[in-house]
Amino acid sequence: MVQITRAADLTVIGANGGGWVAPTGSSAPDSPLTQPLTPWAALGAISDDGLVYGFDEDSQEFTPWGLTSPFRTQITKSVRTFGLTLWETSRTTVQSIMYRIPEGDLEPDVDGITSFAETASPTPDRRAWWFVVLDGSTAKGFYVPQGEISDRSDVTFKQDEMSGYEITVTAYPDEAGNTVYHTDSVPATPVAPSS
Repeated sequence: MVQITRAADLTVIGANGGGWVAPTGSSAPDSPLTQPLTPWAALGAISDDGLVYGFDEDSQEFTPWGLTSPFRTQITKSVRTFGLTLWETSRTTVQSIMYRIPEGDLEPDVDGITSFAETASPTPDRRAWWFVVLDGSTAKGFYVPQGEISDRSDVTFKQDEMSGYEITVTAYPDEAGNTVYHTDSVPATPVAPSS
């Protein structure tokens, strides 16, 4: 009889988590179990839809004459994204990334009023990103050294709905050619039964 090894503690339910942003060049936190320190700034509450780690890939198949199945496939595009909805829309860090302006430009005046303008010609706004997913004894950390908001959804202001900034962050290659660095704290994988 075949023995199938299963371990529930090796599964992940995105029960909790968070996100932080910092200037590019900021070092990744050492562990998803430690609190990120300055210059990392918290993104605050994230909607209960959690974090979506996206894969957008294209490939080219090569099928030789006389065959109906390809004998080689070449990846021609491989993009990593992170999607989330930020609920703390009045947090200056969140406004800064949403509107692509420096956080210092969001300081209120003497009357407590904050004023800023959205430009019709935004410049690139790359930043470092740190996302953490927590589930019991499992903690997964995603460090994006060069990321930028590449998609922003409409914002709804309605009595029976939380307003939020639904964003997609695209990860770009760093100097080493890497887009996302993983730092995980996960239970050990059990040894499979031998025959």
